[in-house]
Amino acid sequence: MEDYLQGCRAALQESRPIHVVLGNEACDLDSMVSALALAFYLAKTTEAEEVFVPVLNIKRSELPLRGDNVFFLQKTHIPESLLIFRDEIDLHALQQAGQLTLILVDHHVLPKSDAALEEAVAEALDHRPIDQKHCPPCHVSVELVGSCATLVAERILQRAPEILDRQTAALLHGAIILDCVNMDLKIGKATLKDNQYVEKLEALFPDLPNRNDIFDSLQKAKFDVSGLTTEQMLRKDQKTISRQGTKVAISAIYMDLEAFLQRSGLIADLHAFCQAHSYDALVAMTIFFNTYNEPVRQLAVFCPHAALRVTVCGVLERSHSPSLKLTPAPSIHPNLQAYLQGNTQVSRKKLLPLLQEALSAYFDSTNIPSGQPETEGVSREQVGKELDRAGNSLIPGLSQDEEEPPLPPTPMNSLVDECPLDQGLPKFSAEVIFEKCSQISLSESTTASRSKK
Repeated sequence: MEDYLQGCRAALQESRPIHVVLGNEACDLDSMVSALALAFYLAKTTEAEEVFVPVLNIKRSELPLRGDNVFFLQKTHIPESLLIFRDEIDLHALQQAGQLTLILVDHHVLPKSDAALEEAVAEALDHRPIDQKHCPPCHVSVELVGSCATLVAERILQRAPEILDRQTAALLHGAIILDCVNMDLKIGKATLKDNQYVEKLEALFPDLPNRNDIFDSLQKAKFDVSGLTTEQMLRKDQKTISRQGTKVAISAIYMDLEAFLQRSGLIADLHAFCQAHSYDALVAMTIFFNTYNEPVRQLAVFCPHAALRVTVCGVLERSHSPSLKLTPAPSIHPNLQAYLQGNTQVSRKKLLPLLQEALSAYFDSTNIPSGQPETEGVSREQVGKELDRAGNSLIPGLSQDEEEPPLPPTPMNSLVDECPLDQGLPKFSAEVIFEKCSQISLSESTTASRSKK
C-alpha cells in the first residue's frame, strides 16, 4: 500500500487522464479506508496503464480533527504525507479538460457544489439506501451492510485475493470493527456479511490486532481532543441552526466541562470562533463517562447578546418535553452560562428543536435587529412571558444553516443535499455510540438493582 501511494502522488505531476476514487465529505475512518483500499485494488487489477488515485474528500488541514483516522494511519504505518486531499487536486479543472473519471465510495450522490462532476462518475460503491432522485447515471452498487469497507474487502477477496497484503487487510479489518461497534450484538449494526469478512481477514492474517484492542484504541482516539485547539474542538462535531439571519452553533465536546472552561484564553477563543463564522451564540454540550462508567452531559451557553443569551438559557431551563434537569454551574464570564445536565438521555439531537424554539421566542420578545449585540443587561423576567407563551412545543421543520457548514461532522455519513440518511441502516456518530453505551449502561444498572431486591 505504501509503495502504491507514493506512485499516486508522483502521477499527479503528469498531465494525463486520471481515475479518482473519492470518499465522502465526512471522511470518517470507513470512508478513508474504503477509498484507499478500493483505489489500490483497481490499480492492481487493471491491465491498461490507467492511473487510479484515492482522494480524501476534506482539506489536509482538517485531518487532525479526525483523531481515529490519524491514529490508525500511524498504527498501520501509512505516512500522512503520502495521502492526497481534496484541496490538493482540482477535480473541476480535470473534468473540464476531459481527463477525469470518478469512482465514488461510501456515498453515491454528489453535493450541489460538485454537481458539474456528475458526468465523470463511472461507478459508485455504497452501503446506504440508494437515492433514486439524485443517483448518478452510472453503475451504482449498493448493499446495506454495517461498513462500506466490508464491500471493498468482498470485492478484493472474491476477485483478486492475491493482491491483499497485511497492511491493506489491517486497514479493512479495523474500519469494519469500528463501524460495526466491535460487532456488538446489542448495538445490532453488524450484518452477517460484516462478520463474515472480519473472520476471513483474521483467517488470512492471524496476527491482526485483537478486536477488542483495536476497537478500544480507535474509540479512544476518536474521543481524544487533547491535542486540538479550542476552535478545532468546536468544529470537530458541530451543527448550526439559524433564523432570520441569527445563527447558533451547537458543538459536541468530548471532555469534562470544568476542564474545558479552564482552557487558557477560552473566552477570547470563543469570541474569535463566533466572529469568524458569524455565529450569534454557541452552545457546547460536553460528553464523557465518569470513573463509575456512568454517562455525563453538561452544557455551556456562550453569547455576547444579552437578550438572546437569556432567552436561550430560559428555554433550556424551563423545558419539560424533554426535561434537561439543569443545575447552574459556576461561570467564568458574564457572557457564558454553564450547567450540569441531570437528564443524560437528552442528546444534542434532542436539544436542537429547543434551540430553534429559543430563536423563535427571541424574535417574538424583542425588536432588536438580528446580528446587533445588545450591551444592556436583560433580566430573565423580561422574556419570561414570551417563554411561557412559546411553551415547550417543538418547532417543526428544523434544518441546518442554509450554507454548508465549514466542516462536516466528523463521524457522520456523506452530507449530500437532500440525501435520505434517515432511511435504512444508519451510520453511528461518536455521539450516537455514546447514547447506545449510555442506554446499555442504564439498562444493566436497572437489572442489577432489581436483582438485589
